[in-house]
Amino acid sequence: MIDPTQSVEPFMDASPNAVTVRGFLHRPSSPSRNWLILTHGAGSNCDAPLLVTLANAFCASGLTVLRCDLPFRQLRPHGPPPRGSAERDQGGLRAAVASARRQNSGRVFLGGHSYGGRQATLLAVAEPGLVDRLLLLSYPLHPPQRPSELRTAHFGNLQTPALFVHGARDGFGSIAEMEAAMALISARTQLLPIVGAGHELLTRRNRDEMPITVLEAFGSFAR
Repeated sequence: MIDPTQSVEPFMDASPNAVTVRGFLHRPSSPSRNWLILTHGAGSNCDAPLLVTLANAFCASGLTVLRCDLPFRQLRPHGPPPRGSAERDQGGLRAAVASARRQNSGRVFLGGHSYGGRQATLLAVAEPGLVDRLLLLSYPLHPPQRPSELRTAHFGNLQTPALFVHGARDGFGSIAEMEAAMALISARTQLLPIVGAGHELLTRRNRDEMPITVLEAFGSFAR
């Protein structure tokens, strides 16, 4: 459900020489100067219930929230990102950050679920200082049942502070595996475990309290 005190409107920014940014903008009734950009996982889009729920919660706290489709999803409505799309998807996030900077003099935070969060970390490594904080939802540490195929080669170069939100039953990485991986990062990090949740994080039982838990943790982390 969308908070009635905020407005939600379609968003499109097709600036010359940049990847098109497409999604929905949540504008709070009493905005702060800060923005949060949220993007989705490999099998979803910006209308994913997790993103809508979190966007609503963060917007109610005063942040302007842009939930956006990655470029691969703009090109095809269903299916996973095709091989070789990561660089363009990172370009889509870069364009979303640039759009937010043009409209905002405050801080810009970048968040993503699973594949979207991984692309956010790769972009942050390539361009340190591009965003002020990362919100990583269900970082896909490794493919399910293949723990040796870690996606952490770039963690040692990550300089942007990051809050990891991870389900205790996530098949893409256990809590212990996430803690070990986060030790590779020199920047400030924090892990927020979500008890009883899997990779999607949002469940019938936690849909009311989980967004508030994430909001409070990130608010404290981002200070």
